[in-house]
Amino acid sequence: MSASIERAAEVSTSLAEIKSRVQELAVGRAHAPTLVAVSKYKPASDILTCYEDGHLDFGENYVQELVEKAEALPAKIRWHFIGTLQSNKAKTLAAISNLHTIQTLTSSKTAKALDKALPPERTAPLNILIQINTSGEDAKSGLSPLSSALEDSTTSELFNLVKIVITECPRLHLQGLMTIGSLEQSLDAKETKENPDFERLKETRDVLQELLSKEFEGKGKKWGEDGRLVLSMGMSSDFEAALKAGSDIVRVGTGIFGERAKKTAQAPVS
Repeated sequence: MSASIERAAEVSTSLAEIKSRVQELAVGRAHAPTLVAVSKYKPASDILTCYEDGHLDFGENYVQELVEKAEALPAKIRWHFIGTLQSNKAKTLAAISNLHTIQTLTSSKTAKALDKALPPERTAPLNILIQINTSGEDAKSGLSPLSSALEDSTTSELFNLVKIVITECPRLHLQGLMTIGSLEQSLDAKETKENPDFERLKETRDVLQELLSKEFEGKGKKWGEDGRLVLSMGMSSDFEAALKAGSDIVRVGTGIFGERAKKTAQAPVS
């Protein structure tokens, strides 16, 4: 499964460079951000190279590819599922013992299916991020963002889903929110220094935290990290802008592994 010496050196160098940039932008923050290395279409040997360099968080977009890689690679890896999530795939995903986080939840049906499907031997809850469509693009999945300008967000699809995860899915842990922003907005933000998608996700987080504090007053904050909802935003092209905007999780693939070949068949595991 090992990569060639040349390929291993290339991946290791790229990973170290990305980690260094993340650490530089994290100086002074109370919570260190998480770098998820997005390894879709990439061989298990590339992932193993990163793992041997001490990296543990990896993201996959396709269920079958994740299943095969999880079986072939060390159990200490923390897998993040970041692809489109369907309820009929919940049982397959839940069976992955070291599945750490699902970042793309959008429905209560899928939440309940995941909660029910997690095996009894799993002791840790499955972390959940709800995907928000901050750009409003039809091609992207996600629930509508919240705004402080709205008179009542308690009837929103997002708030209803959040309440179901917290009250009806005891084996899931609502960790926060995720977005895949507009590429155009991402490129523009390099000039304007502010990405509207990131700002919308931050506003959604703030509105949602206030709603949750009121809804569950006196019952303890059973979400996020110490009651603070985390944000997953930023990819290879804009992770630095995302970190400056306060992102807790960034998802970087091309910056670590290089350009991906177009998918023509299931990528091999080794």
